[in-house]
Amino acid sequence: MARGEVPMRRIENPVHLQVSFCKRRARLLKKAKELSVLRDADIGIIIFSTHGKLYELATNGFPFFVLLLLPFCSPDGGGRGRKEMVPAMFIFGDSLIDNGNNNNLASLAKANYVPYGIDFADGPTGRFSNGYTVVDEIANLLGLPLIPAHSETSGAKELLHGVNYASAAAGILDITGRNFMARIPFNQQIKNFESTLNQITGNLSADTVARSIGDSIFFIGMGSNDYLNNYLMPNYNTRSQYNPNQFSDLLIQHYSRQLTSLYNLGARKFVLSGVGSLGCIPSILAQNMLSQCSQEIDQSLVHPFNSKMKLMVDRLNQNLPAAKFTYIDSYHIFMDIINNPGTYGFNVTDSGCCGVGRNNGQLTCLPYETPCSNRDQYVFWDAFHPTAKVNVLMAKKAFSGGGGGGDVAHPINIEQLAKLKLIQFNNSLLD
Repeated sequence: MARGEVPMRRIENPVHLQVSFCKRRARLLKKAKELSVLRDADIGIIIFSTHGKLYELATNGFPFFVLLLLPFCSPDGGGRGRKEMVPAMFIFGDSLIDNGNNNNLASLAKANYVPYGIDFADGPTGRFSNGYTVVDEIANLLGLPLIPAHSETSGAKELLHGVNYASAAAGILDITGRNFMARIPFNQQIKNFESTLNQITGNLSADTVARSIGDSIFFIGMGSNDYLNNYLMPNYNTRSQYNPNQFSDLLIQHYSRQLTSLYNLGARKFVLSGVGSLGCIPSILAQNMLSQCSQEIDQSLVHPFNSKMKLMVDRLNQNLPAAKFTYIDSYHIFMDIINNPGTYGFNVTDSGCCGVGRNNGQLTCLPYETPCSNRDQYVFWDAFHPTAKVNVLMAKKAFSGGGGGGDVAHPINIEQLAKLKLIQFNNSLLD
């Protein structure tokens, strides 16, 4: 062995392992591209991560038939293994479902560093989680690939299964989240979707696009930041202008107009995620030095907003022809986990797996911080966001849980919505 040469051995630390994999994978693919250009070589590279995620590179001269075989070579037995239930999913929201749209913004709300993504095949992508977000699992259940971030889409091919426009710190109101500097509010996310529509329409006929968009799922998760990073912030004057009831009315008025804008752009199948518990997150527990959830915050802020949101869904279903809106009661789904942690295999409900200070909630997860090793036993990943295990549980309940006014979905669940065939005929919906 040459002097100074480091012996090759497996990296045991999971954070270091993920960092090394991402860096070395990127360098390998870059060098392969350079070799192809410099030496006019035909190159094909196939890499599977430890989670079964496929990475590939093929130059123009590489045999195309080999790429066609890739889905059958996957360690998981051949791709997603599900039939696509809808053409695409378009996602709007905040950090709970952002998958990288803030990465290149001058924003304080970012998660594109380890240990975020420690259990995700691509490592730190901008997801505020150790692994999957709720919409990642919903995409999987719908038979779709993971939906790309709007900031990462450059061609029509990347848009075919949908786009994620969600942005950390974003809210229903444009002023929400300004403490974090740059972010993409819901209004701008809608404008970004309109730009996507124009791009798709440039490659396909308008009629084809309209049919595809009308049968796609539109997932919207908004509202949390309008409270956490607006109403509850001491440097905002919102509380002096509105009492909780007035503020929830204001949010619903804006929200209804924004959803109608999406409807006017062709959206027909809407999934609206209610606001989850704010009183249980480690950040609130740490600020108020509480040992249990703040009932006051949830009862005075979350419950009124969610109740009005559910009524809004009923009004929109009645007033907008050939559309179907469904409300996901994220609060009750989440509180069932908090109140019955042992049923789901959780031991820690009041502290983040990664973070600083009381409840690991005074500061969020810092770069290269070592998180807890038993992540599947934690409800919270950091000061604000659930672990991937919770996200997957919530997605599965929202997807196939009982509709009809129950504690999960109203009036139908996501699976039922995906199967619904919406036809406008005499202003009625036919299934």
